[in-house]
Amino acid sequence: MVSDGGIIIDVRSEAEFYSGHIENSLNIPLGALTSNLNHLKDKDQTIITCCASGIRSAGAKRILSAKGYTNVVNGGGWSNLESKLK
Repeated sequence: MVSDGGIIIDVRSEAEFYSGHIENSLNIPLGALTSNLNHLKDKDQTIITCCASGIRSAGAKRILSAKGYTNVVNGGGWSNLESKLK
């Protein structure tokens, strides 16, 4: 999905993100997601959400889907997702 133009959004806090993250992922903390939708212009682009365990990324998926984004996937915990990408 990423190789086909999808993006990964890490919804953890900035501190969590800087302690380790997937290369080229975008950090938008869950609490700031709705105010930062201007970074996500293409509502049909594949968006993979991730966090520490998958709970916040599930919430992010719900928010994005409710805002009209059509191709959102909950990637779960970032470290598990990173290992799947390799």
